[in-house]
Formats: sequence, C-alpha cells, structure tokens
Amino acid sequence: MKIAVMGAAGRMGRELVKTLATIQGCQIAGGIERAGSPWIGQDIGRVADIGDVGVPVTDDALALIAQVEAVLDFTTPAVSVEIAGLAANARIVHVIGTTGLQDEHMAAIKAAARHATIVQAGNMSLGVNLLLGLTRKIAAALDQDYDIEIVEMHHKHKVDAPSGTALMLGEAAAQGRNVDLANRGVRVRDGHTGARTAGDIGFATLRGGSVIGDHTVIFAGEGERIAISHLASDRSIYSRGAVKAALWARGKSPGLYSMADVLGL
Repeated sequence: MKIAVMGAAGRMGRELVKTLATIQGCQIAGGIERAGSPWIGQDIGRVADIGDVGVPVTDDALALIAQVEAVLDFTTPAVSVEIAGLAANARIVHVIGTTGLQDEHMAAIKAAARHATIVQAGNMSLGVNLLLGLTRKIAAALDQDYDIEIVEMHHKHKVDAPSGTALMLGEAAAQGRNVDLANRGVRVRDGHTGARTAGDIGFATLRGGSVIGDHTVIFAGEGERIAISHLASDRSIYSRGAVKAALWARGKSPGLYSMADVLGL
C-alpha cells in the first residue's frame, strides 16, 4: 500500500515513517511538509534517521496525494480539513490522528468522507481504544452505586488537562451510563467540596517527569474497586495504530470510521 505522511519532519511524522519502514505491505510513498520548510527536497528516510529510502519530502500535497493510496495525518485541525478535501478528490484513505478538532472541523471531515475513506481518532493506540470499549461496557453493566474516576498522568511539558484521552474515556463512561459528560463530569476538586454526587464522572490529573501517558479508569463500589489501565511507554504505539488503520481501510467504502471499527468493537 502506497502511503504518504503529512508533517513528515514533525515528531509524529518521523515516528510514522519509521513504522512504515518496518511493516510488511506498506510502501513509504512520500512526505509532505509546509512550504518553506528546510526539509523540502530531503530524503524522507534521512529526516526520520533510518537512512535514505529514495523518496523526497515535498510541499505539493495535491500532486503527492494523487499518486498514493493513503495519507497519515497527525498535524493541525486546519491542515487535516484541507487534506481531507484532497483525499476526497483522490478517493483515497485518510487516517487522522490530529487532536483538538472542533465541531466545524468534524463537519468538514464528515463531508469529505462522502468520497474519502477516513479513519479518525483522538488516540490511535490499539490498547487505548480497547480500554475505551471496555470502559463503555463496564459503565453500562454497573449502576450508579459504582463511582467512576479517571486518573491520568503525563510528562511535565504537557499543557492541557485533562488529557484528550482522559476525556475520551469520560465520554465512553458517559455513553455506557447514557448520560451527558458535560453535565456529569467533575474536573476539579478543591477546598470543601461536600460529598461526592452519585453518578458523577471524576477526573484527576498528574504531571511530572517524562511520562508518555498513563490512564486508569476506576469503578469504586461498596467494598470493592475495579480498575483498568493503559500505560504508554513508547510513542510508536500511535504510529502502529495509524498504519494498522490505513491497511484496514484499504478497499473499504467511503465513510467516516473510528478505531473501534478497525478493532471490530
């Protein structure tokens, strides 16, 4: 499968290139960077520190996307919307791991999915997506006698809290309980807060060191607790999930898919 990488010189772009080089059935078909990038014209393998692969980085997304079967995209919301339109015109697979997508971005992506095969997820890790599915099922199986708390820890440089993945887990729990997270989520506790309200979904945020991403969902009942966790120790889990999504989407009908679809959940 001929696959191109958006933002090829970025941290995730380089991880994607490294992963593509190791997975059978994939061909690194190109890399795209912004106009004026010093990486334009450089071999994409050299950019990713895996040695020359004979494929240059370009700033001509339109020309490259017309020649490939899929594009992997961990960039910015505006760029992802633009690439979704190009993918629709080319009738190819577009895997979107970009975070921070707002309603207007998703509306444009859904429109592009009428012609492109798009897999979009806020977290491409296979393990995290299994955790999401389990959270939804457990929340549906247990009543409000079991309090739900979501604990996440990331490195000290992370600027947002709770993490996007923690919020996805909160949404999964809310879906399982058939409630609105916006009304039942509790993100901050400080001072004299009073007793916990039954049915709330709580969040706790930890920051420190170089932690890539740890997430735990706790279901706390009378006399017992159930805890399910995902611990990330290597950023390549996200790139491997994205490549798996692209391979899965090959030959699928146009539409907007999730990692739950990829995993058969």
